[in-house]
Amino acid sequence: MGKTYERIDDRLRAFIDRQPVFFVATAPLSGDGHVNLSPKGRSGTLAVLDELTVAYLDFGGSHAETIAHLRENGRITLMWCAFDGPPTVLRVHGRGEPVFRDDPRFAELLGHFDPSADGAGLRAIVLVRADRVSDSCGYAVPFMDYRSDREIHRQYFDRKGEENFSAYCEGKDHVAVSIDGLPSLPLPLSPRTAV
Repeated sequence: MGKTYERIDDRLRAFIDRQPVFFVATAPLSGDGHVNLSPKGRSGTLAVLDELTVAYLDFGGSHAETIAHLRENGRITLMWCAFDGPPTVLRVHGRGEPVFRDDPRFAELLGHFDPSADGAGLRAIVLVRADRVSDSCGYAVPFMDYRSDREIHRQYFDRKGEENFSAYCEGKDHVAVSIDGLPSLPLPLSPRTAV
């Protein structure tokens, strides 16, 4: 059945690269706080940086619960499911941190992603250092066919433009503060650092 791995080897990396969607789970320390689970899937927005480090681009358009939880405690799990091919579920449990637009590391990290994945609406890069990599059977995961990315998200933020993105974030509930009252995205949003 399932195995635990010391690192993200070439085989696991290839599996990750083939999946069009992944899921991110975080939680606050408070026992009555809300667990957050988010799907991610814009092509080119996830990068395996090395055998223990994964990063993904965090865009606006929803709350910022993941960022709040990472700022509070750093715990995160990423999960990929095979919707075709051999039945597999892969999880990376680790410690994550949001790297914000004014962080000196932001531009360098952005260089690890497909340039076409960048765009208006980018809030942060989430950097995850794995402390456990494991797989399990995906026998109950259905077969599903991937057709294409939805372009609505990209189009919406491209129309809004970078110049209006900070105001958009400031006008949304649960972006600066999570639904449990934790600090989340620092506002006003910093301009993008020069590349």
